[in-house]
Amino acid sequence: MKFIQYYLDCLSHASYLIADETTRRAVVVDPQRDVAEYLADAKEMGYTIELVIETHFHADFLSGHLELAKATGAKIVYSSVAETEFESMGVADGERYSLGEVTLEFRHTPGHTPESLSIVVYQHADDEVPYGVLTGDALFIGDVGRPDLLASIGFTREELADKLYDSLHNKLMTLPDATRVYPAHGAGSACGKNLSTDLWSTIGEQKETNYALRAPDKATFMALVTEGQPPAPSYFVYDAILNRKDRALLDETKMPTAMSYEQVRKAMNAGAILVDGRGPEEFALGHLRGAINVGLDGRYAEYAGSVVPTDADIVLFTEPGQEMEAKTRLARIGFDRVIGYLDRPFEVMFDHQDDVQIASRLTARAFDQRAAELADLQIVDVRNPGEAAAGAIPNAIEIPVGQLPGRLSELDPAKPTVVYCAGGYRSSVAASLLRHNGFPDVSDILGGFGAWEESRQNA
Repeated sequence: MKFIQYYLDCLSHASYLIADETTRRAVVVDPQRDVAEYLADAKEMGYTIELVIETHFHADFLSGHLELAKATGAKIVYSSVAETEFESMGVADGERYSLGEVTLEFRHTPGHTPESLSIVVYQHADDEVPYGVLTGDALFIGDVGRPDLLASIGFTREELADKLYDSLHNKLMTLPDATRVYPAHGAGSACGKNLSTDLWSTIGEQKETNYALRAPDKATFMALVTEGQPPAPSYFVYDAILNRKDRALLDETKMPTAMSYEQVRKAMNAGAILVDGRGPEEFALGHLRGAINVGLDGRYAEYAGSVVPTDADIVLFTEPGQEMEAKTRLARIGFDRVIGYLDRPFEVMFDHQDDVQIASRLTARAFDQRAAELADLQIVDVRNPGEAAAGAIPNAIEIPVGQLPGRLSELDPAKPTVVYCAGGYRSSVAASLLRHNGFPDVSDILGGFGAWEESRQNA
């Protein structure tokens, strides 16, 4: 058997290629949307990809099942409970599929979503101990899938948590302790609240260490897994729905269109969003007025998807040579309305200095001075609730960055405003979003809450 785990750090996403080395038949599980790496590996090793298996309708990324099926002729597989707008094959609970010696067993494990399934992998059909189990978002390393993501489309978190408990205890924990656990996500994903940085574990280890699996009863489990979840990025429901649809395919090789300053400004005046992918430090030194800063060095797609409307055209501002990377990373969450990128961006800013804005970033000490001088200073904490609960700047208004677009009315644009996060990445996203929406006096704190807390300790 050939077993390959692919891990996409920027989305904390794991996908898999499993092949029988005798028959050269292979499957891919939970592929990312840009599928060139799977195709290249299969070609190099002489494998035929015959199935593309999805553990569920993903919410945090747009899956590459359609792209991979088009490129290979493979069938797309979901749980028999799932309904898709494209041609797919439903598999029943307990159904097996043979690649030769290598055998896959499908187990329905609803809870994170109603149609979630897990895939038990046997190196040989008659093995007593499976090689591993691909758990999708049902079971993570150190956590379980959150049951509240579909609350807006007709499922209560309580009924899904109830199903998740049964799936974990009746379908996954019944596997031998030595069975390896391979989830679809790792640390940093908003699909859970306590995901480990480890990329795999075992059933036995998770029984001993996973807080959710150690709950003594279903009621305690439901309380644990529904409490304290981070706010889901606003694009999650959009992707969960789009993953069911027959949609346009991604062309990984097509460069976005180069645009002049005049074309970009015209597009922005018509409602397009200029997304500046430089780091917060470079962005602060000078950027085109109205740009929103989401650095490519961070969780670019996730935060762009949190603050840019799904129905908006997007223009890219990047360091020259990074335009394709920015386009691809947005495409991974289904944000395909990239109409182009600003050509020769630094020459443009030099030639149009009247349209260039500098962002105010305050040291922790400068912030304290400003807070002492301005009684009406508006302080905004854009961290997640769990972070804020562990410590916050006094009198801060808590609005996680992903909720900021929908909660702007809670803030007063006339007041001088200071935004902070943990380290400075999210605060630059949020501060630029506020300026984009007409807040004239916005700063953020260099180094975020960590720098502020340290300055207080050293005072």
